[in-house]
Amino acid sequence: MWRMWLLFDPRRALIGLFTFLMVLALLIHFILLSTARFNWLANPTPPAGGAQQTSQLDTPLIQLG
Repeated sequence: MWRMWLLFDPRRALIGLFTFLMVLALLIHFILLSTARFNWLANPTPPAGGAQQTSQLDTPLIQLG
């Protein structure tokens, strides 16, 4: 394994790897933002039959003891 780093410069290899991963992450996020279901910025209408958010504050408090 150590001989591989004799062929490649570690700094350039790691910078290339991090650049590739950042571009891939941005690409995935922009693809998700272009869909109506996964666009968390524009707040589109929720899909029909989705889960409803409930708050625990709506339920009455129970005294113990």
